[in-house]
Amino acid sequence: MSSETVRAPGSSTSVLDQVEGGWRSLVAEFVGTMLLVLLAVGTAIFAGKFVGDIGIALAFGFTLLALVYMIGPVSGCHVNPAVTLGMVLARRMTPIAGALYWVAQFAGGIIGALLLHWIASSVRDPLGGGPFLRKSFGSPGWGKDSDLFISASGAFLVEILLTAVLVLVVLGTTHGKGDKPVAGIAIGASLTAIHLIGIPLTGTSVNPARALGPALFADNNALSQTWLFIVAPLCGAIVAVAIHWLVHGEPESAHSEPGRPDPGRPEPGRPEPVGGPAV
Repeated sequence: MSSETVRAPGSSTSVLDQVEGGWRSLVAEFVGTMLLVLLAVGTAIFAGKFVGDIGIALAFGFTLLALVYMIGPVSGCHVNPAVTLGMVLARRMTPIAGALYWVAQFAGGIIGALLLHWIASSVRDPLGGGPFLRKSFGSPGWGKDSDLFISASGAFLVEILLTAVLVLVVLGTTHGKGDKPVAGIAIGASLTAIHLIGIPLTGTSVNPARALGPALFADNNALSQTWLFIVAPLCGAIVAVAIHWLVHGEPESAHSEPGRPDPGRPEPGRPEPVGGPAV
């Protein structure tokens, strides 16, 4: 539903009216986050020992790249509460719409992890090693749950910095007169690079929904560490918005068309995505 919709005085409204695209955008975020966990985290769980860190990083990058073009025109393809927070702070969507996106994203992450758990229950791990040995179920971690035994404070800093990079790329490639059709390539490539450096350090979260879902099914202490991988990415989003504001100027209107410097009506018959890569 367009933000320009005019209602008759006294007509009833619902919280879905705060979301461009209504329930379809929420379904898109749910499905997108579920697929990100299923495919990318699934690669770390089942194929990590075969493809290595590079393969896992590519799985995250390619999955996000595909999702950008699949659901980007519907919801903006946030599939990440940190990205959604960045969009809210950048005034590209309302706080209520952002909260609804969060519900859809966390639900999608949990269902994606549930599907992985169901698959894992029918798989043996005779080779040993990899996530099955640590019983992390693809969850990020610090200390003994980090390949490099990074400290909690170090993990917090790493997650802030890496999430800030991701959110900066999303905000920058969808701002002003940028080349929107190729925004997905830049976003997917940045997530790949982020995982290449982040996997040995924390396992890489940069996405609270991606962190919470798998942690619910881990056999180690992943769930007790999940708070860090929820809070730090959200802090990273705040840092990214501040830098984006310094570079690009004042935040955009919550009802402006994503990717345009000035508010305007969308083309007739064309849905207006809520922030993120409009491709």
